[in-house]
Amino acid sequence: MPTPATATERTRIRRHPERAVPGDAPDILAQGMVAHVGFCHDGQPMVMPLAYHFDPATPDRLYLHGAHASRALRHLATGAPVCVTVTLVDGLVYSRTALYHSMNYRSAVCFGRARRVAGEAEKRAILERMTQRYFAGRTAGRDYDAPPSAHLRGTALVKVQIEAWSAKARRGGPTGPRDADPAAPGSRGVVALRETHGAVP
Repeated sequence: MPTPATATERTRIRRHPERAVPGDAPDILAQGMVAHVGFCHDGQPMVMPLAYHFDPATPDRLYLHGAHASRALRHLATGAPVCVTVTLVDGLVYSRTALYHSMNYRSAVCFGRARRVAGEAEKRAILERMTQRYFAGRTAGRDYDAPPSAHLRGTALVKVQIEAWSAKARRGGPTGPRDADPAAPGSRGVVALRETHGAVP
């Protein structure tokens, strides 16, 4: 399975390049809940939050889900360029110096083009996997009714072919000029918002 490119000019991280973690992109996309989807329509930049599906076993694609009336999905289905961003906020970082307040986060930015998924069998399979990603353990026929054909026809699904991606992460505590001094006035630390593996204390 092809992997999206990472070493391109549009994926180059210019601010804090030492935070680049391109190998983490699949994990970030697999954990995320909301994709912020950027595109340009009639000269107007747009960013829309959408539900999505991503499977690390097929890292060259992701799927965006919504209503047929969605302007974003209708536009993307034409093959227009798209940028998809997913961010995980792991913690709030507080410092003894206001300038050094920050966040611990992981983010992935994907560039590509989309097409509409029209076939019922393909759409059904993807939406079932998407349901399992958001609601792990729920089973069609036991916990909910599987969608009939009419519901599938009423749902828009587009496949984004990912051409390139980048990923970036901040980990660790505050880095203000007085944060390493335990005798300095004020307080410093991290408010953890989610469990992470390999985080720097």
